[in-house]
Amino acid sequence: MADIKERVHRLAKDFFGETVEIRRHLHRHPELSFEEFETSAFVKRTLDSLGIPYQEMANTGVVGIITGEQPSEKVIALRADMDALPITEVEGRSYGSQNKGVMHACGHDVHTSSLLGVAKILQELKSEFGGTIKLIFQPGEEKLPGGASIMIKEGVLKNPVPQAVIGQHVMPFIEAGKVGFRSGQYMASTDELYMTVRGRGGHGAHPHQNIDPIAITAQIITALQQVVSRAADPRIPTVLSWGKIIGNGATNVIPDEVYMEGTFRTFDEQWRAEAHQKMQKIATGIAESMGASCDFEVRKGYPFLINEPRLTAKAKSYAEEYLGKENVLDLELWPAGEDFAYYSQENDACFYRLGTGNKEKGITSAVHTPTFDIDERALEISIGLMAYIALRQLEG
Repeated sequence: MADIKERVHRLAKDFFGETVEIRRHLHRHPELSFEEFETSAFVKRTLDSLGIPYQEMANTGVVGIITGEQPSEKVIALRADMDALPITEVEGRSYGSQNKGVMHACGHDVHTSSLLGVAKILQELKSEFGGTIKLIFQPGEEKLPGGASIMIKEGVLKNPVPQAVIGQHVMPFIEAGKVGFRSGQYMASTDELYMTVRGRGGHGAHPHQNIDPIAITAQIITALQQVVSRAADPRIPTVLSWGKIIGNGATNVIPDEVYMEGTFRTFDEQWRAEAHQKMQKIATGIAESMGASCDFEVRKGYPFLINEPRLTAKAKSYAEEYLGKENVLDLELWPAGEDFAYYSQENDACFYRLGTGNKEKGITSAVHTPTFDIDERALEISIGLMAYIALRQLEG
């Protein structure tokens, strides 16, 4: 495969500049989840220009098909997400967002532009490989129920059925030039929690005449943390965090109710379901025992993401071939969530990290922040490596 590796390296260099321009175009024109109409149109125009047929799914999703000209029944799917976040980007960037209050702060512009660059490479080489490559451009990764779940329901993993689904995601904490892999469990399930404790408000000087939802909520918060510290198997990573608490009283006013929002994350589906029931029972039980009531809602989010061990081992070895072992890292568990997890629950899947940081240039901001950016040199690696992994997987 030395020859094909060198050819992919060369094509990645050739298409690097164009990929940068595509990324900057997408970065200037971000669109929120399930509203990626212009992004989808741009993807379709690009695929048309490459002579790659496609179909539309999930309203704004696009699935391109590249068919190799050598005989093979193998099918590989490559995935990119297209949506942006409701974040206002810092000013001063020539390629900064022109859609005020919306920003590609999670790198989905990188993922989409990279997959288009991969498409260019694979289309250029289609006479040299066999099999089918599905290019999945999906909407709505950042918003429940997740574009992946909708694409799957509409048949993205059928006709033909891929033997593997491969995705990549930017990682600002890894230097550009490097990538990271983890076999087995990698990212957490993500559930949203909504709780309202209803008591009876009144004057702060007469607490005995009221049912104080703030005091009750404080006890519920403390008790729920024991779901993590005492009810969870310590071998199963589990996170419970509350990010919003509203008790709209005053210095001398006890409110009628307290409203909260939070997140629950773990890496085991059975424990996940048990924890949901435990949290609801504890919260409602404490509230009722103190004369209040509690509405506790769990909005079930993405499942945990698992990288199939054999596929991931192969992909990692291909990355070492392409980049050198010194540039391929082992990753730790990551408690954030990703709707790529839906693919991993249905098919053999591999989700790896693309290093995009550069400490010397000050490119260190985390995703989901107004200052997030990438070292664009990573785009040459992103398009070349994904293309190479796909070709080696089809061959192997």
